[in-house]
Amino acid sequence: MTSERHSTRDQLIGADLLTLAMLSPARLASIFDLAAAVKADVRPYGESLRHKTAILIFEKPSLRTKVTFEVGIHRLGGTPIFLDQSASRLGERESIRDYGKNLERWCQFIVARVHSHRSLEELAEHARVPVINALSDRFHPCQALADLFTLRERLGSLEGVRLAFVGDGNNVCHSLMHAASLLGVDTTVVTPPGYAPAEDVTRECRGFAESSGATLNITHDTAAVEGHHAVYTDVWVSMGQADQAAKRRRAFEDFRVDAAMMRLASRGIGREALFMHCLPAQRGVEVTDEVIDSPSSVVYDQAANRLHVQNALMLRLLGAVGE
Repeated sequence: MTSERHSTRDQLIGADLLTLAMLSPARLASIFDLAAAVKADVRPYGESLRHKTAILIFEKPSLRTKVTFEVGIHRLGGTPIFLDQSASRLGERESIRDYGKNLERWCQFIVARVHSHRSLEELAEHARVPVINALSDRFHPCQALADLFTLRERLGSLEGVRLAFVGDGNNVCHSLMHAASLLGVDTTVVTPPGYAPAEDVTRECRGFAESSGATLNITHDTAAVEGHHAVYTDVWVSMGQADQAAKRRRAFEDFRVDAAMMRLASRGIGREALFMHCLPAQRGVEVTDEVIDSPSSVVYDQAANRLHVQNALMLRLLGAVGE
C-alpha cells in the first residue's frame, strides 16, 4: 500500500479495510464493542450515514454480503448503489484508476467484492474514499469479523478459546487466521497436503500470534481438532474452481466435518464444540446435515452478525461515531 490511508493500524477514520492485518487488536475490539451496541439497538445510529452514498461493486454472486451491506446502509440512514460487475470485471471497460477517480467524486465509500485482490488494491490506491473488501481471492475480512464476534458472543469471551479450521487454506481461512491471531485465539488449521494457507499470510499471523500470546498450528492431521471450542469449515470448491472440482473432492474426502469429528473437538473442553461455516455450504460434502443442523451449529448466527459488524465497521471508517 502506498497511501497514508493504509499505513497505520491505529487509525480507522477515512481508512481502507482490505485485510484485517491493517487493524490493531484494540481496533478489532472496538469494532466488536460497537457492533454489540448497534445490534442491541440500532435506533441511536439511524441517521449516522445520512446524506452518505455507498457504491457496491460486485464481480461475484452474493447473498449474505449484498443483503447485509444494503440493509445495513439503509438502517444507518445511507444510500447504497449496487453495481453488478459480473459480466465485465474491473479494468476491462475502463481502467481501475479511472473507475476510482470517478467514484470518489460521487460517493463516500466503496464496498467491493472482486475476483482479484490486486484489483481491490488498485482501486483503493486511486480512490480517495474508504474501500471495504467484501471478498477477494486472498481475504474475506468482513466474514472473519462476524466469525470472531459470534464466538465472543456465544462463549462470553475470547480468552482461552481454541478454534480449528478444517479444509482449504483459502481466503476465508486467511482472514480467520488474521482475526484469531490478533485477538489471542489459539488456532489450528487442518488441510490436505498442497492446500495449506499461503506462506506469507502464515508468517504474518505467526508474528501476530507471538504478540498476542496465541498459538497457530498448521497441520494435515484431522486428529488435531481435539479439544477445540469451535470447528470451522468452508466449501472445497470455490467460485472459479469448477475445473478442479473432481481433484479437490478426492483430496478433501477425509476432511469432511461429521459427528465423529465434532465429538473429538469437544473432548476435554467441558461443552459441545460449536460448528461454524461462512455459507453457502455444500451439504454432505464438506459437512454433514447432522452437524450443520445441530444445536451446536452457529452458521446462521454468523450470517446474522455480518450485518452488525459491518455496520460497526462502516461507522468507524466514516467517523460517524466517537472513538
